[in-house]
Amino acid sequence: MNNNTRTFWTSLAAHFGPLLALVLVFSFFAVVDSFQFGGGQFLSLRNLQAMLISSAPVVIAALGMTVVIISGGIDLSVGTAVALCATVLAWALKHNSPIELALLACMLTGCAAGCINGIMISSLEVAPFIVTLGTMTAYLGAAKLVAEETTVRPPLETVPHWMSGLAMPAPDPRWLLVAPRVWVMLLLAFLVSLVLRYTVFGRYVFAVGSNEQTARLCGINVQALKIAVYSLSGLFVGLAGIYQFAKLKVGNPISGVGLELKVIAAVVIGGASLNGGRGTVLGTLTGALLMQTIVSGCTQLGLKNPTQDIILGVVIVAAVTVDQIRQRRAT
Repeated sequence: MNNNTRTFWTSLAAHFGPLLALVLVFSFFAVVDSFQFGGGQFLSLRNLQAMLISSAPVVIAALGMTVVIISGGIDLSVGTAVALCATVLAWALKHNSPIELALLACMLTGCAAGCINGIMISSLEVAPFIVTLGTMTAYLGAAKLVAEETTVRPPLETVPHWMSGLAMPAPDPRWLLVAPRVWVMLLLAFLVSLVLRYTVFGRYVFAVGSNEQTARLCGINVQALKIAVYSLSGLFVGLAGIYQFAKLKVGNPISGVGLELKVIAAVVIGGASLNGGRGTVLGTLTGALLMQTIVSGCTQLGLKNPTQDIILGVVIVAAVTVDQIRQRRAT
């Protein structure tokens, strides 16, 4: 096999491998569920809608994480930052703030969290893993301060009807087929894909992730780009905070603990490289849906939660292993 043929098949596997894995896993659970007594619920419309609804917050946060990982970074603070944003939103509603002001506070909190990460990473020149490991704990502490170490419960009448509708699995009206929050998720994914593919900012993100030193020599302001990338990720963190609050109706400071693993896993399973320089929005969507398919399929088969965690862990390790093999072959 010559180099051109090998490059073609490698590129094909990188782009469509995660999608093929999703199809195979989905088909496996659909077939197995149909043969069990009282089965067939996996392919029901309600279950499919619930799967999309459950994956939406992860996908929203993962869209920002996709840009971060492509640029060669990582953000371990995304989970606690989402909880911080949701807590700020709940706190604002509890203190009778208008919904517009509460949403603005939530979004600004996410952007500020991302901007702080970007400034510290670019100015201190410390590995993103270490910086965001520290801010992960800091944002958790900030959320607890806002909530006064308890759960913030705003009056239900302060939560608008449209926000409650974001958590409903069935669409209203029915002709939407899926809930509005899913359509918003898909629209945001489309916009991020356009930015990465057709803008100068997107090209700079890939350039910095592929080789930061070369990008700097080519005149790219790497420090400013990193701040912009993490701030953009913070914007999606704020949106994910709105989604989380719409589901829980409360601000729980610890509700985001562990969410960062799902967000990063969605991007990595989708084919992005932890070394930077490679990743797609379609892959991120596929990775998130693959994880949710495993969770839903295991639930329909009556498998307990520890089994789901083990399977997801194996899938994550397999995805990273494939990425490392691909990197070695490329070099």
